[in-house]
Amino acid sequence: MMISKTSKFIAEMLGTMVLVLMGCGSAVIAGADGTTGVGLLGISFAFGLSVVAMAYAIGHISGCHINPAISIAMVAAGRMKMDEAFRYIIAQMLGAVIGAGILYIIFINHPGAEMKPWALGSNGWGTGYLDQYNTMAAFVAEFIFTFIFLMVILGSTSTKNINGGFAGIAIGFSLVLIHIVGIKVTGISVNPARSFGPAIFAGEAALEQLWLFFVAPVLGGIAAAFTYNLLIEKPETAK
Repeated sequence: MMISKTSKFIAEMLGTMVLVLMGCGSAVIAGADGTTGVGLLGISFAFGLSVVAMAYAIGHISGCHINPAISIAMVAAGRMKMDEAFRYIIAQMLGAVIGAGILYIIFINHPGAEMKPWALGSNGWGTGYLDQYNTMAAFVAEFIFTFIFLMVILGSTSTKNINGGFAGIAIGFSLVLIHIVGIKVTGISVNPARSFGPAIFAGEAALEQLWLFFVAPVLGGIAAAFTYNLLIEKPETAK
């Protein structure tokens, strides 16, 4: 069955919208305070379960990248053409803004709403942000966590993996694991679109620090692609 470019675009846009709305929404609406809200563990599961849900909803349409770092890594791994990745990235960025916009509308209509720095679950680091880790810690965390995330994705979606039908679960739960460890460092991005959407509405510090959540995840994804292809699942050569 041929799947149109439009279908893939809409799938990636909607999938990214859901990820941002549900993931960031778990922090903004459900609450990061473990005594009165879902807490950091709940937020971790919200992001991971969003990926699991979307993997089975749109995975057969677009592959459910919903993350520019994944699309770029797939190009580096030779699994995707650059022009298709470019369309995916536009869809992902648009979906992230829509998701963050929906969250913004819900949030500002709460009687106690106040748009503080890094609002709407924006990613960040440094003074005033969660545990106040510095730039080096933030960059290393985003690079390494994206590297790990992409290794799971590349392995679980490989045509040689006999358990490929469970890829969505493996990918989603790896994102849960990454969030459990890294939320207090940067809020965890490993996804430029996820950072972009909330930052557009939060402004100020979130926008100023956005560069790191583009550069580190993309480099981490590319590093994973080359590592996987060169050291783990080397392409077969003709005998």
